[in-house]
Amino acid sequence: MNEKEKDFKKNPRKEEITRRGFIGAGAAGALGLATIAQSASAASGKKLRFDAEYDVVVCGSGAGGLGTALFSRWQGNSVVVLEKSGSIGGTTAKSGFWYWIPNNEPMKKAGIQDPKPDFMKLVARLSAPHSYSPSAPKLGLTDWQYDMCEAYYDTASTAAELLNARGALPYQHPADVVDYWADLPENKAPKGRALLPAGASLHNGGKFGIMSLSNAARRDGISIKTSHRVQSIIRNGRGEVVGVEVTSPEGETLRFRAKKAVVFATGGFTHDPQLRRDFLCGNIVGGCAANSNEGDFIRISSPLGVQLANMNYAWNCPVVFEKAVANDGSLWGAFMPSGDSMVFVNKYGNRVVNEKLQYNEVTRAFWAWDGPRQEYPNEVLIAIWDQQAQDNCAEEHYGSYIVPPGSDDRHVIKGATREELAKNIAARMAVYRDRFNISLAPEFVATLNDTIRRFNEFAKTGKDLDFHRGERPVELMFNGNNKATGKANPTMYPISDTGPFYATLLGPGNLDTKGGPRTDTHGRILDVKGQPIPGLYGVGNCVASASGQAYWSGGATLGPIVTFAYRAANALQKERTKEVTA
Repeated sequence: MNEKEKDFKKNPRKEEITRRGFIGAGAAGALGLATIAQSASAASGKKLRFDAEYDVVVCGSGAGGLGTALFSRWQGNSVVVLEKSGSIGGTTAKSGFWYWIPNNEPMKKAGIQDPKPDFMKLVARLSAPHSYSPSAPKLGLTDWQYDMCEAYYDTASTAAELLNARGALPYQHPADVVDYWADLPENKAPKGRALLPAGASLHNGGKFGIMSLSNAARRDGISIKTSHRVQSIIRNGRGEVVGVEVTSPEGETLRFRAKKAVVFATGGFTHDPQLRRDFLCGNIVGGCAANSNEGDFIRISSPLGVQLANMNYAWNCPVVFEKAVANDGSLWGAFMPSGDSMVFVNKYGNRVVNEKLQYNEVTRAFWAWDGPRQEYPNEVLIAIWDQQAQDNCAEEHYGSYIVPPGSDDRHVIKGATREELAKNIAARMAVYRDRFNISLAPEFVATLNDTIRRFNEFAKTGKDLDFHRGERPVELMFNGNNKATGKANPTMYPISDTGPFYATLLGPGNLDTKGGPRTDTHGRILDVKGQPIPGLYGVGNCVASASGQAYWSGGATLGPIVTFAYRAANALQKERTKEVTA
């Protein structure tokens, strides 16, 4: 505990803003007890008491939190970062830490053009396919979406360059990394937007990025406190945000004052089953966000009458079903669909998707609805592969489900024949029958044999006539560790007629959610009237993303996070010091 914390040792208080508020925007009930308690305090005119004070209080220690803290500190502010879990980094630490920076400096030096009008058309087409119009003034986007996307393009490179110049996030430029939608005519820069922390490989950037950002934060005098869970927001008699109430590692209630602003960068609601059920447009069995991502900011901010937006979408990816339902903290999404002699089939044994399609899009296949049968036939998909794929495609990167010998393979189901494999798949599904309505259809083996026969014909010719596997640049980039030679299509190889065979259950998951309170282009949290709530900011997956349903490209989560951390820090610098009279 520092000197300020000792000087302001906790006293009992009357005013309290409840953390467990109504989940919604604008209802009078959203204020509840918080309003009554705050009004009573305001009438008293008493000075609020705090255990410590800083210019800026940042909640969350991923790229959004550490980035905002650094940008704020470099402008002369005292900053504390409060992290709920026992270690720093959040979901960022688990990520590959690609960050998608349009019109970045290495692109310019390499002569790669990234015109703003075309970039805006690209993100508009992906984010709002129902309303996209290239001739419309705002391309079919809402005013808010357009403004947020424009701010991203205008500021992203500036933010990345400042982090690089200050030694907080030196980067490398993997120039050959292709955009996920490199083949669309609107994309005039199909390569070049991705940046990666210096020294990292394409699959371990999170470790390097968080280490770099946190070292810079400590170097520059930012206080970082782990195991400090923010429980509520504190406002003064004017309704301005002046601090947060926190539970310490010892279970004490501490109150941190923010003279200028409180910034939330606490991640989404991946690990809150109730919020997932209430808001996401498809069933999600789990996700690879940090286990601390439980939607805290939605509940904390709801009593303030915030706008909620984009709550029905997430950054989606298939996940190994058994790891997801076990809430395995090591879970990665199956970003790189392992295997060439491999197919995904549903409960009937039918192949239903291009297995190498970008992961956000593959996830949509799980939610196909069969009206006549009144069921989701793809609720769980089964990845099936042979010994050739096991020998030549196994790896442990990007959530691969085909893993090398000696690795944790409890999710792998085996069978000497396809009949035995099906029997063992059915037995594994039965383990989860009390929680999930999953089973194999009686015709599974017969249909699977037909499916594999047809797939093998495609593999021999190199043309997938059903789903066009391997025809897009991103599918080749994410093809994985496929060593077999002489293939007509790098992503396909005939599946053997003889065993052994292998399988795993895959379910719909996410990296994290992307909905929450709406912000303006400066990261200020907006109320239901569209006005900024004084002193309250949000960055990252805890607030609404303008990307809508889209996953723009690799790094399209962290690119905007870095950008809006910079914009939020610049905006809060203009905040005046707020009074702490109740």
